[in-house]
Amino acid sequence: MAREFQRGHKARISDLTAGRDLYVGVQIAGPGLTFDISCFGLDADERLSDDRYFIFFNQPKSPEEAIQQLGAQAGDTDSFRVTLDSIPSAIQKLSFTATLDGAGQMSQIGPGYIRIVAGGEEVARYSFTGSEFSTERAVMLGDFYLKDVWRFAAVGQGFDGGLEALLKNFGGEVAEEEPAPAPAPAQGAAPGFAPPGQAAP
Repeated sequence: MAREFQRGHKARISDLTAGRDLYVGVQIAGPGLTFDISCFGLDADERLSDDRYFIFFNQPKSPEEAIQQLGAQAGDTDSFRVTLDSIPSAIQKLSFTATLDGAGQMSQIGPGYIRIVAGGEEVARYSFTGSEFSTERAVMLGDFYLKDVWRFAAVGQGFDGGLEALLKNFGGEVAEEEPAPAPAPAQGAAPGFAPPGQAAP
């Protein structure tokens, strides 16, 4: 049974699941709206000190592949694989975000969510609707953060300025350059990762 989160709620991930190889699904949509879903890997100062940990459509995995963008599946607009035990110690927070690509504002979205799935079973869900937002063009949906152990927080905080405002908030900048190629994946990764089987009702 998935635990339902409200905005501001936090929990240790170990209280949700013993799994360390997690699927994170995001569902966000609105009529005529297009979204870019991203994950920012931040340092202890909540800054994007290493651009290789800005995971988005142009750079779908971190160097050691601890964070991978998987795309739309199982009813989710976009999804990620997060292998907690492989995240380097310099990365202390993962912020999952959605930004509008083109016209519109977050008040126009329908019901959406961010959810955590472990071993094919949904263990946590934070649901939101457009009524919680107004003119924002970007929103921080949820965070994984390290505070002695990895924890999850339902955030639901918006920014009027879109992706550029988010990048500035995290100390990054919008650049037009090609990402470096990812290294070959390590062999013998622990099993246990499984995305959800089908879309939730």
